[in-house]
Amino acid sequence: MTMDDAPRLIAAARDAARNAHAPYSGFAVGAALLLSDGRIVTGCNFENASYGLSLCAETVATARANADGRLRDIVAVGIVGGMMTDGIPHGADPIRPCGRCRQVLNEAAQMGGRDLAVYCAGAEGAAFETHRLSELLPHAFGPGDLGIG
Repeated sequence: MTMDDAPRLIAAARDAARNAHAPYSGFAVGAALLLSDGRIVTGCNFENASYGLSLCAETVATARANADGRLRDIVAVGIVGGMMTDGIPHGADPIRPCGRCRQVLNEAAQMGGRDLAVYCAGAEGAAFETHRLSELLPHAFGPGDLGIG
């Protein structure tokens, strides 16, 4: 990873957030995963009238990476979000992954033997936070606990 990864991931996540299907919450989220070869895989939230069937952006992006056979190759993630106005996400406050998404990202991290860098930003502005997944999900349960890894 380089110093340029965070801005690249945040920009890609912002682009993805513009495609969010968020008619119920009005809150768009985009996620961008950096793979070990420099490729970026994105996802956005996809809400459903049956709320429990909604998908978070991080889950969509992780599932896309897995569908491409690249689950073990994820090295970092950028996440942005904000309330939508006229179909465009707004807001400068950084958002962080929900608990479910932290667990989904942990699956990929443990499978790849990495502690992912997690860059969190708002839908607008240059400010972002940098975290390690292990800080966001301490004492995580994952494949290693089942003897898989």
